[in-house]
Amino acid sequence: MSARSFFDTNVLVYADDKAAPAKQRRAVDLIAEHRRAGTGVVSLQVLQEYFVTVTRKLHVDPRIARRKVELLAEFDVAAPEVADILAAIDLHRLHGFSFWDALILRAAQQAGCSVLLSEDLQEAREIDGIRVVNPFR
Repeated sequence: MSARSFFDTNVLVYADDKAAPAKQRRAVDLIAEHRRAGTGVVSLQVLQEYFVTVTRKLHVDPRIARRKVELLAEFDVAAPEVADILAAIDLHRLHGFSFWDALILRAAQQAGCSVLLSEDLQEAREIDGIRVVNPFR
C-alpha cells in the first residue's frame, strides 16, 4: 500500500502536460494509485495553483479544469488556518524555502503525510518527518 502522500501542484499539472509524455504517464499513474489506496492528499493552495497553471500555461478549458479540481478534491484536502500560515513563515525563515513551498510542507505535516511528491523541493531531503520524493527520477 502507498504511504500517505501529499501532491505538490507540479505533479498534478504534469497529468495534463502532453508535451512531457513520460511525466504525464507517471503523474496519471500516481494519482490513480493514491486514489485507489485512499492515501492522496492535496491542499486548497494546490487546487488553486493547479487550476491557474493548467488554464494559463497548458490552455486547458476552464470547465474541464474545474471538473478536474472536483476530482482531485476527492483526495483528503488540507485547509490551512492562521497557525499554519505562521508555521510556514517559520519554515521559510529557518530553512530558506519560498513561503509557498513552506505552506505546502506545513499542509503535508498537518495532514499526517510521510511523503511529499514534488519536483520543486530538494529530493530525498527529510524535513520534520516528511521525505521529499521527486516521482519523475
